[in-house]
Amino acid sequence: MAEENQNAQNPEQNQQQANNEPSFQMVRCYLKDASLEMPHAPEVFMQAPSEQPNVDIQFEVSQRALSVPNAYEVVVRGTITVGTKESTMFLAEGKQAAIFDIRNIPEDGVRHIVNVLCPSMIYPYLRANLADLINRTGLPTVHLPEVNFEALYQQRLAQQAKKQAEASAAANEEGHA
Repeated sequence: MAEENQNAQNPEQNQQQANNEPSFQMVRCYLKDASLEMPHAPEVFMQAPSEQPNVDIQFEVSQRALSVPNAYEVVVRGTITVGTKESTMFLAEGKQAAIFDIRNIPEDGVRHIVNVLCPSMIYPYLRANLADLINRTGLPTVHLPEVNFEALYQQRLAQQAKKQAEASAAANEEGHA
């Protein structure tokens, strides 16, 4: 009861405390770009391929701070190319993006969030949008695989640390020469 009275008496202090709490939320998710190319249509429908089509799937994650304080845009791009040595059956590409509000979190935490948590939230939307786009070709749908963004981020950090160590070793060698 005493706590309730104390909270009721200090609403400004409660508001300030709430404003300093760490927070992370998606503000908006949107399809930023999508394209589909079928350079050999309608022939691709009229003749069976002489070999099993090759499926090439690539994706990347990018992020940037926006002009609004605490706002970040994270974009996951996926590209699916299906074809044989002779021709491309289709190429589908999409960029799924979202705006995130990230407050009162240390810089290392923000980097982790925009490289792991945000892409993990956006990626299912990209998968669904590209599957829908490919489905509209009349060809069998190809789905993007599940992705472990944490493992990719840790791999990227390890690569950066290795490059920094190599650069430092090279600089030390030059200094002693």
